[in-house]
Amino acid sequence: MAATKQCLVFRVAMANPGDTSAIEALFDERALGADEIVAIFGKTEGNGCVNDYTRPYAIEALKSALAPRLGCSRAEVAGRINMVMSGGTEGGLSPHFLVFAARDAAVTGPGKRLAIGTATTRTFLPEDIGRLGQVRETAAAVRQAIVAAGISSDDDVHLVQIKCPLLTARRHAEAVARGARPATHDTYASMGLSRGASALGVALALGEVDGRALSDEIVCRQFGLWSGRASASAGIELMHSEIIVLGNSGRWGGDLVIGHAVMRDAIDLPAIYQALAAAGLEASRQLTDDQRARLRALLLKAEPSSNGVIRGARHVMLDDSDILATRHARAFVGGAAAGLVGFTDLFISGGAEHQGPDGGGPVAAIGAVV
Repeated sequence: MAATKQCLVFRVAMANPGDTSAIEALFDERALGADEIVAIFGKTEGNGCVNDYTRPYAIEALKSALAPRLGCSRAEVAGRINMVMSGGTEGGLSPHFLVFAARDAAVTGPGKRLAIGTATTRTFLPEDIGRLGQVRETAAAVRQAIVAAGISSDDDVHLVQIKCPLLTARRHAEAVARGARPATHDTYASMGLSRGASALGVALALGEVDGRALSDEIVCRQFGLWSGRASASAGIELMHSEIIVLGNSGRWGGDLVIGHAVMRDAIDLPAIYQALAAAGLEASRQLTDDQRARLRALLLKAEPSSNGVIRGARHVMLDDSDILATRHARAFVGGAAAGLVGFTDLFISGGAEHQGPDGGGPVAAIGAVV
């Protein structure tokens, strides 16, 4: 089948969570049309926890910027564009947006190219979070997004980015008042449960786990079950899940491809090299200027190993009462990856429950082929 469209990726800076000027400059320069945008990922400089309001702040700013360009209301923007804001740019990580767009395909050579598809789940009840219902709803939405992307083989799916909900004290109280029993009363723990259920939904959709092995009791307990292509981020700003599937398809043109690998621990740089190579960027040292220009995005999950050890040496990420372990992990993995690629605007997401093996996580790279 001839390619009918192409996916474009723009990585742009933000001066603060409400700064959309770099995206608006793309419109003014005619590099991008607002009606071409399919999804926007953002790394914001909040704490990445329950009370990280930089995420909804960024979304509201995007709605305000995009609504007049799209000729619709601010509320309608969210129905047209999937937005995933991930909080936490600890260490030297740089806040930024990744803008994914689709337009009519340019003439390209043979081979599969970057494809994107989106879907959303139903609105979840507080008691759904972290349970099998969320797993199954997520799996169904992932399958819808794969179809929407025109990806014919699950092997060509390289990243499933999910924004999922969390519990607040008010949401928990509302459920209890109805006689329901949420999976936890701990709002921070609910983030991990939601991410974990979302990741297992990806694993179920892609055949990475047997559905018969899944139950409410295994979420965030049996970490031997995981997806090598899921990246889930929980937030206060929604009660459904946003699903974005990225892969390669012969139905898409352009010059971008995506590849992925799985980091076995937080310093598994060979896995990052593997993902880069799959995206057309062969390297054995820090990327050259030309390679950096061709690398459109690098996305990773970060998680401290639960045994407190990295390759036999003790780490203290889990023992620090001042700074949450996920914040340590983002900074640590971000520093390792930035040293390899030579820039700091990397999409590093903390909290890798059921997303790769304990202490590791999926890594995906999007590059331009030559």
